[in-house]
Parts: sequence; C-alpha cells; structure tokens
Amino acid sequence: MIKRTLCFSNPAYLSLQNNQLVIKLPGAENNKTFPEVLKEKYKTTVPIEDIGVVVLDDKRITITQGLLEKLLENNCAVITCDSSHLPVGLMLPLCSNTTQNERFRTQIDASLPLKKQLWQQTVRQKIINQAFVLEKYSNEEHKCMRIWANEVRSGDPDNIEARAAAYYWKNLFKNTHENFVRDREGIPPNNFLNYGYAILRAIIARALVCSGMLPTLGIHHHNRYNAYCLADDIMEPYRAYVDDFVLDFYFANPEKTEIDKDFKIRFLSIPTLDVVVDGKRSPLMVAASTTTASLYKCFCGEIRKISYPEML
Repeated sequence: MIKRTLCFSNPAYLSLQNNQLVIKLPGAENNKTFPEVLKEKYKTTVPIEDIGVVVLDDKRITITQGLLEKLLENNCAVITCDSSHLPVGLMLPLCSNTTQNERFRTQIDASLPLKKQLWQQTVRQKIINQAFVLEKYSNEEHKCMRIWANEVRSGDPDNIEARAAAYYWKNLFKNTHENFVRDREGIPPNNFLNYGYAILRAIIARALVCSGMLPTLGIHHHNRYNAYCLADDIMEPYRAYVDDFVLDFYFANPEKTEIDKDFKIRFLSIPTLDVVVDGKRSPLMVAASTTTASLYKCFCGEIRKISYPEML
C-alpha cells in the first residue's frame, strides 16, 4: 500500500484523536468570532495508518508527543526543515520489525567482500540510471557512461562512481548552465535537488527500518557523524528518479529559483513516482521496500543481488 506524504508549511496544531492525525489552524478553535461551521473547516483529520512521511516546515507548528509516538509506531518518517525550508532532521522508529535483533546481527556480521560486491551493484545501477537521464535531456548518446558501469569492480576501487558523476553533472546542464557544479550550497537547481534527495533519503531510511536493519551501518558510506550511512548507500540508484523529476520541473519553470509552496506540493509526489524493479512497475515508496527486503536477503545469504530500480 502506498503511504501518503504530508507537508506542513504554515502554522498548525497537530494532535492525535482516535488514531487520526488532527490538523487545526491556530486561533480558530478559541476565537469566539468564528462561527462553528467555519471552525470545522479549519479542522482536518487523516488516518495514521495512511501516512508514510510527514514534513514539518514552519517554526510555528506544534505537535503533540502522543501524535509523534503513534506516527513512529506506524513506521512513519518525520522530517523537520530549517529556515531555508531544507530538511535538517529525520525521526524514525526504533522498533518496527519483529525479528529486529536477529536482523541487526546479520547486518553487522556481513563480510567485507559481501559489502564490496553490494557496493559494486549499487554503483553500476546508479551510473546506468544516470546515463538514461543524461541521454533523455541531452538527446545524445553517452556510451562512456555505460562502459564505465560495466567496468565497476568489487568495492569500486577505481572510484568510477566519481568519474561518472563529474561527467554526468558537467553534461546534464551544458545547454543552460555551462559551468554547473553539483553542490549543496550551489546555484539553482541545486536547492531543488537537495529537497528532492532529502525526501528520497527519508523514504529509503523508513524502508530500511521496516526491513529490520540499522540505517546507520552502511555498506560503503561510513562517516562517523552520519546516522544514515546505509540509507545514503541504497538511495544512490534512486537519485536519478529525483534528477529526472527536478529537471522536468526546472526546465518547465525556468523562472523559479526558490522553494515555494507550489514547488513543495509538487515534490510531495516523489513517493508515488513510477519505478520498475525486477520487471514490475510500482510506486517508488513500494519499490524502496522491495529493495531493502532484497538487501537483507543478501546479508543472510539467500540471494546475491539487490533488487534495484532500472529506468526504462
């Protein structure tokens, strides 16, 4: 079942009642000048079981502890944003799988050769998906990308991922931004990419937790200050879907440079993007669960290949 993504970018009071997320407009409830009919319009409810991601993007939002508890019990990812409207925090449930201890141990005991092979698969599929996006928007063949994908060795000791990324970003915007550099603090559409990647990261982290794994322990990323190393690993082949989504939006709206309400509303559809995994089409949020489930099977030796998405 595809879960809903909710974004709150205005003052709101969020609480829990009868397993429903209750949304109220501040001031309306106790304002005696408001007729009762009008007050009801400022109150909305959403079933907790329907929610997969919640984005909190206003400093004047109030959320109750009871609601947070229920959201996490239902495997919901809660994202908080900063003054620039970019996600800066992610809250995930600690217990969401009945065999979590066993799965943690299996993940921790995974051998280094296995992790290197899984990273090889990850980088290959990432480059293949990047090649698809690059060819789509440049209307040119980029055979070097597909050659590089085939040349990735276990653990990617030649750092082909970085070589492909440099080529990818240099050529993706060459008709509009001659010297475009992919940088978190860079010029637009870097800010759009940052926002999309943050949503994607939350989706992947949520799927990992649901599959009973620690999103902190990566197969490649290992920054001691990063709590989501494994999420950053597994999201790599999915990034091209966000790139494609951002480019489609950006080229259709070249005048837009700031993240506004319309932008955020449109980007909340990222979890519902069509994704093909193992020949089956499904929403991205469902595909992420397929990928993380296959990752665990790789850790415990049932299969040897992660089920990653392939752009067609």
